[in-house]
Amino acid sequence: MNGKQKPMRKCVGCNEMKEKASLLRVVKTPEGNFIVDKTNRANGRGAYVCKDVNCFRLALKNKGLERSLKCKIPEEILAQLEQEI
Repeated sequence: MNGKQKPMRKCVGCNEMKEKASLLRVVKTPEGNFIVDKTNRANGRGAYVCKDVNCFRLALKNKGLERSLKCKIPEEILAQLEQEI
């Protein structure tokens, strides 16, 4: 046993704890832009969601994404994020 644990994060769609590397991070930057952070290092408030369109839609339906990012997300941004996923 190497003693090193992998970081875990909760998906805002299905509410399951998963390895950070298996999730996508959606970030609200300090300037107010929304991006899908492929590096997991972008500045800003982040929320994690499974790399699955259905899970992303569930996060929108249960408002998990808005709750985690602490703001209302414009429709055109949501459509763009869904395309990236």
